[in-house]
Amino acid sequence: MSYSIAEAARRSGLSIDTLRYYERIKLLDPPARDTAGRRAYSDDDLGWLGFLTKLRTTGMPIKSMREYAALRHHGVASAGRRKALLVEQRRSVAERIAELQGCLDVLDYKIDNYAQVERNAFGVEPDREGISA
Repeated sequence: MSYSIAEAARRSGLSIDTLRYYERIKLLDPPARDTAGRRAYSDDDLGWLGFLTKLRTTGMPIKSMREYAALRHHGVASAGRRKALLVEQRRSVAERIAELQGCLDVLDYKIDNYAQVERNAFGVEPDREGISA
């Protein structure tokens, strides 16, 4: 199956400009071309774009993504380095999750505190999500 750049953008959730940018900076291999010379993205291309999107969502720097993208063309010989890049990014994500969990704990504490204040003041059980700071 092949997809036009507009369809690939729609399916990947990325903009057409982002697809061209990813190609220009070598995150994405140049896609095949149809008989009219237009980009024709494959299911494999879309799978790779999905993975790149996950890496970006984790906060992986473009520089590291470019290194990973280049290494994948070396096959098994580059597996160790690719794994190391992902292990480092996983560590970074785990640290961010822990930081966000701490923030969530503070929010829960404050929400519970306000619920207690409202119970004491008004004798009502408020909607937990309807409380503002």
